[in-house]
Amino acid sequence: MIKLKHIYKSYTLGEIDVPVLQDVNLHVKPHEFVSILGPSGSGKSTLMNIIGCLDIPDSGDYILDGEYVDNCTEDQLSEIRGIKIGFIFQQFNLLPDLTAYENVEMPLLYRKISPAERHEKVMKTLKQVGLEERMQHKPSQLSGGQQQRVAIARVLASEPSIILADEPTGNLDSTSGKEIMGIIQDLWKAGNTIVLITHDINVANQAERKVYVRDGRLSDKEAVV
Repeated sequence: MIKLKHIYKSYTLGEIDVPVLQDVNLHVKPHEFVSILGPSGSGKSTLMNIIGCLDIPDSGDYILDGEYVDNCTEDQLSEIRGIKIGFIFQQFNLLPDLTAYENVEMPLLYRKISPAERHEKVMKTLKQVGLEERMQHKPSQLSGGQQQRVAIARVLASEPSIILADEPTGNLDSTSGKEIMGIIQDLWKAGNTIVLITHDINVANQAERKVYVRDGRLSDKEAVV
């Protein structure tokens, strides 16, 4: 499903090119749950952005569902993100003036889905994360864990084939973090492909497989935290 071959990425600071990813190779199979573990500044967020088609590598190949995507235009990358990839972020990224129901519904409004189908999808996913009774609450009326559940429901409503979770428990207390990881585990067991970025070894250990990143290089053997 996801294949990265000899990926390199650097950023320019002034007149200096700073390498971020160096010869990264990664294969994630369909329905696999992989955690990418590394300290701050290791390159894991840049790697997540490339996997999520939010950025493109300087060189190397990115093959998603059998298609080369590293040379896609921005419009093509946007279409791939909208259809195939769902994002769970540390910051939740909910719209503060909208209810939980409206936040989940928002991405569906751009996909020409009928009102009846939108309602069915929103109610199904809010129930899936245990928030059907809080659907008329705005983010300020929800706990951090509940806000993250809304964000997960928003992803599920779009039915992506890949879920990318970037530090999904980073802003949560330990109890809420365990609840969110329980939901992510359930999503994987239901057949979703999940790639999770974290610096927390306890979170990473809940994945089916761990890979480690340090100084822009990937390994499946050497722990770095």
